[in-house]
Order: sequence, then C-alpha cells, then structure tokens
Amino acid sequence: MVLFATLLCLGTVLSSCHRVFSLGSLCSAPLNGGAAAPGDPYWLETIKHQGTSAFNPNPSSYQVFRNVKDFGATGNGVTDDTAAINSAMSAGGRCGTGTCPSSTVTPAIVYFPQGTYLISSAINTYYYTQMIGDARNPPTLLASPNFSGFAVIDADPYIPNGYGAQWFANQDNFYRSQVSQATSLINVVVEMSTASGNNHQGMFMENGSGGFMGDIVFNGGKYGIQVGNQQFTVRNLTVSNANIAVSGIWNWGFTFQGVTINNCQVGPTQNDASTADNPRIGWLRLDYWRHQPSVGSEAIIDAVVINTPIFVRTSTASNGKLGGSLVLNNIKLNNVPTAVGVNNGPTVLAGGTTTITSWGQGNVFSGTSGTPTFTQGNIVSASKPSSLLDSSGRIFGKSHPQYANYAANQFISVKSQGAAGDGHTDDTAAIQNVFNQYAGCRIIFFDAGTYYITNTISIPAGTQIVGEAWSVILAGGSAFQNQNSPKVAVQAGTAGSTGLMEISDMILSTAGPAPGAILLEWNVHDPSGQQGAAGLWDTHISQCPSGSVNTNCQAAFLGIHLTSGSSAYFEGTWVWTADHDLDAGNSAQISVFTGRGVLSQSAGPVWLIGTASEHAALYQYNLAGAQNHWIGFVQTETPYYQPVPAAPAPYSSTSAYNDPSFSSSINMAWGMWVQNSYSIILFGGGFYSFFQNYAQSCLNTWSCQSQIFNIDSSSTITVYSLSTVGVTYQLSVSQTGVVNEGSNQDGFQETLTVWSR
Repeated sequence: MVLFATLLCLGTVLSSCHRVFSLGSLCSAPLNGGAAAPGDPYWLETIKHQGTSAFNPNPSSYQVFRNVKDFGATGNGVTDDTAAINSAMSAGGRCGTGTCPSSTVTPAIVYFPQGTYLISSAINTYYYTQMIGDARNPPTLLASPNFSGFAVIDADPYIPNGYGAQWFANQDNFYRSQVSQATSLINVVVEMSTASGNNHQGMFMENGSGGFMGDIVFNGGKYGIQVGNQQFTVRNLTVSNANIAVSGIWNWGFTFQGVTINNCQVGPTQNDASTADNPRIGWLRLDYWRHQPSVGSEAIIDAVVINTPIFVRTSTASNGKLGGSLVLNNIKLNNVPTAVGVNNGPTVLAGGTTTITSWGQGNVFSGTSGTPTFTQGNIVSASKPSSLLDSSGRIFGKSHPQYANYAANQFISVKSQGAAGDGHTDDTAAIQNVFNQYAGCRIIFFDAGTYYITNTISIPAGTQIVGEAWSVILAGGSAFQNQNSPKVAVQAGTAGSTGLMEISDMILSTAGPAPGAILLEWNVHDPSGQQGAAGLWDTHISQCPSGSVNTNCQAAFLGIHLTSGSSAYFEGTWVWTADHDLDAGNSAQISVFTGRGVLSQSAGPVWLIGTASEHAALYQYNLAGAQNHWIGFVQTETPYYQPVPAAPAPYSSTSAYNDPSFSSSINMAWGMWVQNSYSIILFGGGFYSFFQNYAQSCLNTWSCQSQIFNIDSSSTITVYSLSTVGVTYQLSVSQTGVVNEGSNQDGFQETLTVWSR
C-alpha cells in the first residue's frame, strides 16, 4: 500500500473537571481545572523527564522519553523528517528488526511536538513503544508526494527477502501494537484523498490478538479501516467519505461501540468480488467457511449511518445456516436504503431512515435448550440499566485522560518526592506520602520506572494518576506470601468512598512468589451525576515473577477485586499471567500460577470495555452478586499447563471470595463464572482454551476443555456474539453444558449469536 499526500494527526482529548472528595495534607484547594496558558505546549513536553528502565543493562543512560526534535526532526512540513523519527524510535539498542521477539527493558515514548512532519518512507515502530503527540496542538505526519513503503506507520514490518516473515510474532506479545491485548490506538485523525479510484487506506491490520482502539476518525480513502485480528474492541469510530468505511478481512470477534458513518463513496475494492459500479458501502464482511479466512463475529451498537446506500454487505449469502455472526443494536439509519445485503445478491434487511433496535444473523439459544434457531431477524434486546447509558441513551464511554488543559506545575512527580523506581529500593513509604500529601490537588505522575512496594498502597478517592511508558508498581516481600490471608497491594479508595479516581498508563505486577497478593482492590464509586469518574485506562495487571517451573512459582492470589460498593469504568485493561518469558530470546513457555483474574461484586455501574484476563488457575472473570455491568469485548485464555495440575491447584477454593468448586470432570479454569448477578450484558466475547498440559492435539476435537462459561440458575445476563476455541460446551447453566460447539462452527472458532433466559 502506498499513501500519497496523506495526513495523520495525533489527536487530543480534553479532560473535564470533577469535584474532588479527598485532599492531601499539603493541598490548599482542589484541582478544579487546567491552568495551561493558551500558548503553552502540552505538559508532557515540558515536565522534567527522569524516567528510567529499571532492568535495562544501563538504566542510568538509557533514554525512555524521546522528543523527535531532539533527534533532528524539524516539524516544518518541508524537511524530510523520516530518518530523524526512526532514529528517535530505534536509539538505545531497542527490540525490533526481526532479531528480538519481545523485551520489557527497552521501553520508549516517542513524542511529537506541534508541527507537520514530512515522511517519505515508513516509520517502523519498535517493541514497547508509545507514540504521543502534543494533545493541545496535535502534530501531523504528512506523507510526501514521493512516499515509498507499506504504511506511514508500520507496526510490524515485513523483513526484506524474509518470505513473509515480520519483525514480531503475531501472538504471544505484550506491549506491541496490532498483535497484543495490551495495546491501543486512541485520539487519531487520518485524512485521505476523496478522489475517485484512490487507493488510500486509513488502517490496515492483518493479524494478531488485540486490543482496543477508540476516538478515531478516518476521512476519505478507499477504506477507512481494513482489519483482521482475533478480537478487538473499537469505541467511537467515525468514517466519512470513504469508499468503504470498514472492511472486515477475518476475525473471531469484534465489538464496535459508537460508530458514525457519513457519506461513504463508490469505488473499486479488492478481495470481495465487487466492481466499480457498486453502491456506497458502510461495512464489508468477507464470509467463508471453516478453517478459511472469515469474519466470524461482529457486534455493533450505537451506530449512526448517513447517506450510505448499504450499511453492511457480506461477501456470501448465509443460505440458512451460520456463516458469520452479526448483531446490530440501536442502529440509526438516515437515507440508507439497504441495512444488510449480500454482494451480488439479495437484500437481507431493508433500510431507509429508521432505527434498528436489535437484529441478528446467526444461531440463537434460550435457557437450557441446546437447540439453535438460525435467525436473520429481530433478536432479544437486553434491557439496558439507565446507569450504563449516557444522556442520549447510548452505552456510556469516556476517553483516555490526557489532561491537555493542565500545566506541568499541576503535576507532582513521585521520583521528585523521593521514590527510586529502580525495582529494588522499597518505595512504599515514598509513594504513600505522595498520595497523602497531594491527592486531589495535583495529578500524580509516575515517572517511567519500576516501583517496588512491600505493603499496601492506599490511594484516596479524588486521585488522578498517570504513568510514563507504563510505569510499574511491583509488589513483593513477606506481606504477600500467605494465600490463606491475602493482602491488597494497591487499594483504590476505601470501602464506601466516593469521588474521582483516574489511573492511566500503569502496570501493577508482583515480584514472586507472592501467592497472597491481591493486585488491585477497587472500592471507589462515582459521585452522583458523574459517570465514569472512577476508572482505569491502558492500565494492566501483569504477574510475571522469576522462578523455576513448580508450584512455588505463585504470582498472585487475585488480579482485580471490584467490591460491592464500587463503580468502575475500565477501558483497555489486561489482567495477564505470563505464559512465556518476554525477555528470553526464544519466548520460552513458563508455568506461573495466579489464583484468580477479575472478581466483581459491584452493584454497578461497571463498564468493562476492551478487557481481557488470561491464565489464572480458578477463573478469569467471576461475577458474584454483581449488577449493572456492560462487558464487551471480553477475552480469556485458560492456563496452558492445566489440567496438570488440575484447577484450583496450587490454590484452594474459598467461599470468602465466592470461588467456584471443581471436580474430576470440571478441572480447568472458568473463562467466566456468573452467580447471583443481575442486569448483565455481555456484548462480544472470546473464551479460548488452546492447550492441555502444553499439548494442542485437543484442538482437533474441540476438547481442550469441556466447559468454560457458567451461569447459575438465577442470574440475568444476555450474551451476544460469543466465540470459543477448543471448548466442547460454549455455555453452561449450573455447570451443565448447554450450547455445544458443534452447532456453531464458524471458521476456526465457534460462535453463538445470542443466548438469553
């Protein structure tokens, strides 16, 4: 793909002001709003940069924050800045070029000040990189008229003469764009040609296991986005004046929340048997059959489509059986004659100027019946609790905080206040002092580093935290050793507390063994009338201690605990127990044991948007007495070592934490366990089981795990677009398998379109 005269703007989001309910001892007044002057640059550009990579071979000299202008970029729109930007990207012996599969010791923020940066060939991103632009005055990457290369930004370059090999593996990574759950794309505007016959593509994604992107805009082009990935969550996508707004190559499941499509245009396309005289298209799906490239599942909610003759077009007809699942919910059409059609085939759902309340294509199930009903028509519309909706009746969403209007002196650095961040020094007291003194009147800035703590850190309600290149809080020591008396590492608010809580760009982890560690206890609740005031963005839980492969290598008791009085907005959060060594050259598999993934007892509202939990011994998600939850897309993986040992080993089930029980026939971790929970909506999910004791022959018979998703007899949950891999029963009621995978084969995965009571 060659992009000509294409503009890529690194966007901005404005943070809003919230009342603060807790003030530190050195605060004279709450932080009521940004104080940046009109001409000030973005705070991230001017704040003192003293971040380090704690375990880099040369931590004192390795540079984490890189301003591209310090490497020779001009940003004047005339000088070719390609070499300077790639120098900023690669300096310091970073992981890339196909010789390094992954690394945690060479992180970087590549920062673009205000300006226009002329690009003549690809910017190749290295492993563990954040590209960030001035959020006050978004910079522009401008492809030159003589641009040569695959893409302006190439997240996984092909190796010359490598016979299709790329820099990185398509899965089994962590901090890398396109292929991993812990990656995101936010606040980006892409401007392309609107000339007839242009070949511009705003985004091309062909592989991987993602991921989240949100607040993105594509104008013009042949395709707004053309995407293929195991799973992804996309929130707040706008495409205008493109030939095709969204082209789906393949997936196991995508959730689109909040989509606007304006006036997509006619034009030639590829790989879909279309011709130049096809009408304007909003959504293109390539649907084939088992073990062939296909769009397995798409769930779209809260879309507005304007002046686009076809909203969704599939490449082949379903012919009365599952051949790609589709769910449409709250879709507002304005001058869209065909809502769903088939290429060179019939209209499946007529459009017009109308609203599609809830429509689906695929297999529908109800209660304890395992008999599917293939449906192309109206499907059950889950009752949406008002607490989950915004003022327009759509599922609420909140942008990743960037604090664009705030001045650098409104932040306080934990390193400037005495924290070392070197991975060895005990920073517990220093960090706690920062919260005690400055919560509510300063934004707490965790300079890049690894902050070792040996006791609970308590974060007061009213606190805003931002990391730098995913700063790490690392819990370890004697306090976290007893799984029979677990201890919280990071406590967000105290029980019953109400107020603002924003945490972004952080990682919470353990230095093992730490079998009694609860990484994050979330107690805080939104203030009345302030939806999403308490949340996590691009913040991950990673348990990856060193140690031999044995039952003593226990990383944590529990990843995240949402307590009964809390509310939460989590976006782009991955709770991950390592299955391979990120810093070994061969990505060797390892057995690390974590007890539990995410436990929610919250009465809500809770939004889990683009979240994942993997490799915990008992479960990945447990909803116990939970209410008013929006979940989508949600992804899980069962530990590769199971059933050797069988679940729950090396942990024990305990009623104090509402754990499931296990038996000789149910001896592997649950992807999701739902008990006594009400008003739950799961809108897109992928529950995967790829191994039995590291062997994969079970995939051939869909028998790696018998059951993976259990709902008790009383909970009220509506499930849309659920895909599984390697599992015999996709959904169970009271630990009895109901939905057999054999009914829902849909490519490599199996997909049920709807399950309800």
